[in-house]
This record gives sequence, C-alpha cells and structure tokens, in this order.
Amino acid sequence: MTSQLHLAIDIGASSGRHILGRLEDGIIKLEEIHRFPNGMKEIDGSLCWDVDSIFSEIIIGMKKCAQHGKIPTSIGIDTWGVDYVLIDAKGHRIGETYAYRDSRTDNMDGNLNKCISEAERYRRTGIQKQAFNTINQLTASNLKTPHLLEQADHLLLMPDYLNYRLCGVIQTEYTIASTTGLLNVQTHDWDDDMLLKCGFPRKLFGTILPPGSKLGALTKDIQQAVGFDCTVVMPPSHDTASAFLAVPAVSDNSIYISSGTWSLIGIELDKPITNDAARNANCTNEGGYDYRYRFLKNIMGFWPLQSVAREIGGGISFAKFVALSRASSCTSTFDINDKRLFAPKSMSETIRTLCKQTGQSEPQTSGDFAKCIYLSLAASYASAIKELMTLTGRSFDYINIIGGGSENTYLNELTAAQCHLPVLAGPTEGSALGNIVSQMLAYGQLPDIKTARQVIRHSFDIKMITN
Repeated sequence: MTSQLHLAIDIGASSGRHILGRLEDGIIKLEEIHRFPNGMKEIDGSLCWDVDSIFSEIIIGMKKCAQHGKIPTSIGIDTWGVDYVLIDAKGHRIGETYAYRDSRTDNMDGNLNKCISEAERYRRTGIQKQAFNTINQLTASNLKTPHLLEQADHLLLMPDYLNYRLCGVIQTEYTIASTTGLLNVQTHDWDDDMLLKCGFPRKLFGTILPPGSKLGALTKDIQQAVGFDCTVVMPPSHDTASAFLAVPAVSDNSIYISSGTWSLIGIELDKPITNDAARNANCTNEGGYDYRYRFLKNIMGFWPLQSVAREIGGGISFAKFVALSRASSCTSTFDINDKRLFAPKSMSETIRTLCKQTGQSEPQTSGDFAKCIYLSLAASYASAIKELMTLTGRSFDYINIIGGGSENTYLNELTAAQCHLPVLAGPTEGSALGNIVSQMLAYGQLPDIKTARQVIRHSFDIKMITN
C-alpha cells in the first residue's frame, strides 16, 4: 500500500521548489519534483513580482507530479512574508505586486508615526521595525496610489493569493498574517483599531485561519490543467514558520537559524516579548504553528553573496565560493545588516565601501568577498545570540541551522567558533519539510509537534560541528 503523498510548494525570493513527502515506516522521505528561479523585476521604476510567472511554475510542477504518476493527497504553499496582492470584487488582480525591496517604502516611518507611534505598534503587534513591513507598504500605497486600495475588495498575502488561484477560496493564514505588522499579538486577529488609525479599509482584511486548515479541492480549471485533484491545505505559509516547525528535536535550549536569502535567528516561545528592551533590540514576535511565537532577529543572510555572485561571480557555484573563501586571506568584516546592502546598485562596491570606511582592506577576488561575507554573518549570529540570551534570560546548548545555508560547512565552522556553541546542520529543505509535516499533522499521520520533530530527527542526517 502506497503511503499518502503531500506536496510542498516552497517559494523563496530567489527560487521555488516542489517537493513530495511521505511517511514510510516512521521515516519521512522527500523527493524534489520541480525547481525554478524566482526574482524581482523592474516595472515602471519599481521592483515587482511576476505573480503570473510564479503561478505558471506552480502548475508546471503539479503537472510533473501527474506525469510521474505521483498524485498528492494534499498541497501546501509557503512563501516569504509581507508582500501582498490586491483583488477586486470579481477576483481580478489590481495593480502591480510590489516587492519588499522596492524603494517606495523609504521614509514611510514618519507618516506612519503620525497615525500610531512605533512603541504602540510594537506593544500591539510585537513585530520589528522594518521599512518593508506590510504596514509600511500600505502607508506608501495610501499616499502614492490610494485609488488601488479604494478599488480593492481583498488584500491577500502572497501564499493566500496563490491558494486562491488554485482552489478559489479567499482566506488568510495566521503565520503569514503575523508578518504584516497589523496582527494583534495577543488576539491572533487583525487589530481593528490600528487599521482604523492607519486609514486602511477594514474590508480588505478577511478571516484568519490557523496553519493546518484545509481550504478545499482544486478548481475544475486547475484539475483539468494538472490532471488530478487534491486538497489545498494551509501550512505555516510564512516560509520561516514552516522552517521552524522542521527543526529536529534535540534540546529545549536550542537556538534556531533558518538560513537562506535571509537568516532568521531565534527561539520558540509560548508568550510574546513586547517590552521596550525587545523593541530597542528590534526583535520580532512572528506567529508559529499551534500559536507559538518565533522570537527572532532578522539578519541579511545570503543576499549579499547572491548579489555578488550575479555581479562578479561569473557562474561560480556556491560550493565553489566555499572553497575559494577557505583559500582567501581576507579578514575584513562589515555590518551585514547595514541598510546600504538592502538593494544597492552594486553590492560588491557597497561592501568595498563599508570595509574601507572602517579602515580595513577591501575584498578583491570572489573568494575575498565570500570570506568577508561569511565572517560578517558569523559575527552577526554571535551578537544576536548574546542579545537573545539577555532578553530571554536563557542560555543555549546548541545552534540548529536549517535551510540551504546548513550545507555551507565553512560558515557553520565559523558560526560554531564565533558563538562558542556546537552547530547542528540540517535538514536542508527546512521550509518544504515543515510544510509537508504540517500537512501530515492535518491528516493525522503525525499526532503532535513533539512527535513530528522526533521523526524528523531520525529521518535526516544532522551534522554536528563543534568549536
């Protein structure tokens, strides 16, 4: 008898993947079906997402499932946070889908603070101050394109919109809603008072459902296009929330790093921390599975290296970057969270400038840039861990690194040395795995999170790196 198959469609800011998962003899087995590139493109001077292209890749991957005779019982989509799509009463998309790195949110804090103070926003939502938060994006839209909000009937965050395209159901999932800066951290629902003060139409914000909710069958058109039917399930649809669900059971005193384009470093809590110390440290309380809180620091991650690879890498693989960095004598570091790195015209020149301004040698070769970035990331991890220890009053036994960055052995070694903690690296497909596990939980194949994490621990090769 074939065990149930569950399809995770895990879409990041630089790539997407379709991964099938099944539970067989107490072991989770994964199979990649489809992978595709993703990225922002410039439209009329703004950075936007090509949502039609993303959706077409979703359909291509689902068709491949049918071609291989591997029909999933359910499907779940997770993506990055904060970005949204507006649709009208007829379900048609309105305007462009702006990307979080677009500059239209620059200097929006002043306008937002006129509506509600930063301190009050943090007390209500527990979400860190970031220029790209949905609340900042909507403030920019109110000022620059108010007609779009007036025409819209619904605001759907990226995975919610893709779900709608698949099954025709308009709903919002809890973990992705928590990234907006508009969700009340205590009630797990939209903060109506904040929406009113900010001047955002309440009708745009629909019902919020917890991860694991089943939305329903594929529409007839989609069934015909892909060659099968299945149930659309909402996983923790913020990719970091799915990644945190996939952390293997090792120790209750572990700190987690979801390592990819961004590095999200933090712990799980039963209650949020919304005091001034947490706000001043710019920590965030994002929603997790079973209404847990992910108390996190947001670190730039591999975005600088991805950008340098495009500019000067000349087709060098990320595995080759590791080898080159080991051979480099570069010792320079920079603030990996410097705002100038967010969307520079030239990442390599910006890094050179940051090193020069602090009296350090400028990286020259691809290996120099990679080592400089790795050293800076490890230093940032160490600093964040110290802050988290102070804010939570906890000490940590391990660092669990999941996601694509867990394969970077050199960075893992630097992290263990800088943080003076052993690093447990893996699983690699953290977000997709958490997505699949949440579907298994929804279908009763796994009884609870604790059991799921124990199964994950026994299903995958987790490497330990000591300092």
